[in-house]
Amino acid sequence: MSINTQRERLLKLFESESFLRARTIADTGIDPKTVQRMVEKGELARIGRGLYTLPSVDPSTHYTLAQAHHLVELGVVCLLSALTFHEIGTQSPRSVWMAVPRTSRVPNVSGNPIKIIKFSGAAYTEGIADYEIDGVTVPVYNIPKTVADCFKYRNKLGIDIAIEALRDVVRYRRSTNDELLKYAEVCRVRNVMIPYLESIV
Repeated sequence: MSINTQRERLLKLFESESFLRARTIADTGIDPKTVQRMVEKGELARIGRGLYTLPSVDPSTHYTLAQAHHLVELGVVCLLSALTFHEIGTQSPRSVWMAVPRTSRVPNVSGNPIKIIKFSGAAYTEGIADYEIDGVTVPVYNIPKTVADCFKYRNKLGIDIAIEALRDVVRYRRSTNDELLKYAEVCRVRNVMIPYLESIV
């Protein structure tokens, strides 16, 4: 296959995808050297280890979440990144926080600003909502689940972050108390969260 033909095939792939992984490109039979030449010519942009897009793509505020989802297929945006996505609290994480099943193999994301946390059972599967970000469907935990997760991982994040998130969600009515307690039960932090919830309400 000629270089020009490979180039045309690669550009065709981007008609339906905003981002492509190196593995996906290689699976179509396109030579990595073609990809490298296109990057050098400015026809393609390498935006992370093994992740490419077109230079013409105008990324949204949350494009890093779409990037991370392409690199971590089973990943769900969680904790600090979910708080930022939902505009809760004052956090501005440098990495994208992603939850993966506890039994799954952790993908190699070295060179990319991604922090992976392992969730298990219902704590992983419950409360997922899909959002369209830069043409990519990205799973993000919903608001009450994110608050419950912050309490579950309070030793890692700091209890202040969990309390701030709970206070914002209650104050601005971003969730009902019943929803908050439902996910607190899922995350096994109901008894931890209730005193804080009662003091805010």
